[in-house]
This record gives sequence, structure tokens and C-alpha cells, in this order.
Amino acid sequence: MFMVIFRAEIAELDDEYLSLAPKLRNEAIQNFGCFEFFTVSESGYEVAISYWNSQEDIAKWREHNLHKYAQDMGYKKWYSTVRVEIANIVRSYSR
Repeated sequence: MFMVIFRAEIAELDDEYLSLAPKLRNEAIQNFGCFEFFTVSESGYEVAISYWNSQEDIAKWREHNLHKYAQDMGYKKWYSTVRVEIANIVRSYSR
């Protein structure tokens, strides 16, 4: 299992962002192997964490046209800084 951690400093989240974000989440879950995805925004920052079964699924998602468009808009308009990390989860449990 893999986790993608997206961290960004928010510049301007406009109506296009608000419309596109849920579409992207649904697309990742329905068609690209993402099985959990959540986002938190606070004090001018956004953190999104998503869970995936494989690095191949993550790579396919990264190259998806709508996601590439969102990446471009993120760098140009929505965020001041962006950091993405991919982690391999070796153990997971819950109570």
C-alpha cells in the first residue's frame, strides 16, 4: 500500500478549483485505484492524503489529462508552494 501526501501553501482557490477538486477525487477513486482520499485546509495551507495499491496506479493518475491540467493550474494559480511525497506503508492497523 502506498500513500501520496500533497502539501501546499494556498495562493488563491477560485470557483474553478472548488468545482474541479471533487471531480478529481471521484475520478481517482473510481478509475485509478485510489481507495481513500481526504483533504484538510487550515491557516492558508492544504494537505491531501490519498492511499493507493500500487506505484503504477499513482503513475497513471499523475499522467491523466484532467489531473495534469489541475497540476498546471496549481503551480500557476492556486498554490504558492507545492510538495508531494510518496510513502510505502509497511504496516497499518486501527482500533
